[in-house]
Amino acid sequence: MSTEAPARPKLTKAWTAAEPILEVRGLKTYFPVTAGMLQRTVAHVRAVDGVDLTVRQGETLGLVGESGCGKSTLGRSILRLVEPTEGQVIFKGEDLTRLGAAEMRRVRRDMAMIFQDPYASLDPRQTVGEIIGEPLDIHHLYTNKRQRQERIHELLRVVGLNPNFNNRYPHEFSGGQRQRIGIARALAVDPSFIVCDEPISALDVSIQAQIINLLERLQDQFNLTYLFIAHDLSVVKHISDRIAVMYLGKVVELAAAGELYRSPKHPYTGSLLSAIPIPDPKVERGRQRIILKGDVPSPVNPPSGCRFRTRCFKAQDKCAQEVPPLDTVDGHEAACFFPLQGDER
Repeated sequence: MSTEAPARPKLTKAWTAAEPILEVRGLKTYFPVTAGMLQRTVAHVRAVDGVDLTVRQGETLGLVGESGCGKSTLGRSILRLVEPTEGQVIFKGEDLTRLGAAEMRRVRRDMAMIFQDPYASLDPRQTVGEIIGEPLDIHHLYTNKRQRQERIHELLRVVGLNPNFNNRYPHEFSGGQRQRIGIARALAVDPSFIVCDEPISALDVSIQAQIINLLERLQDQFNLTYLFIAHDLSVVKHISDRIAVMYLGKVVELAAAGELYRSPKHPYTGSLLSAIPIPDPKVERGRQRIILKGDVPSPVNPPSGCRFRTRCFKAQDKCAQEVPPLDTVDGHEAACFFPLQGDER
């Protein structure tokens, strides 16, 4: 009997590495707000409200924004862990929003997710071997038990854990080790695209760098493509090739990582960057902070026009009347009628 794992099923449409691996077009994900004894829908939370993104093969696209801006919902909607309300998610030439359950199972061999909380994302009743082996079982990626065990041991070694840990339970590990187990589980199906949903935010600072370095090494080793969701701008700058900034369900700026940090165009991006502390006291004292006024509006009833206008120091009448498109501004894509100038950054 052959010991080779079943070959990866081919996608039904032609795709080449020269094309984007993922295109998100007009994606919307709304959640109903119900009231009354009959639980009638009275409104909708517009968690993701018309997002367009392109992710290229082998790159890391960082996705940043305040808590509640829709980052995680966007990542889950792309994988259809949450069903989108409207729009398209085109992965390697196929629109995932049109696929049935059986077809999505086939495509999910090429997609994975690393979750934020390494404590909640691992079943405490399963051993490490059972956790990592579950994707192998679902997608029938082995021909005998020995091959399954060898694959689990290989994955543990790849993420820097002892293969003999496969019979232990999650409670016996630290947070960083648990996240490594989650990464091994994500790699089990040999994906080409991984959504990293704030994978280091629940970890100690001393461990965060180790996990970031591991993700970068795995990307080079397996030619992975990441959508890296985070709120720590310094981390995103380190790991990302390009960065998209979200505010209240919409992408407001998109640019190469270095360029975004050097010369932000959207006032919201400028305010986020101005909040990052600088270790040099002289530079820190001399720079200008952009202080936002007010609170983030409700995603149930967002402001008209530009959603950031209620907190923006550059807002004018036009901002309340029209929705700014995501246009190119000095090499950036920014959704702003009055982008930041050199002396305002």
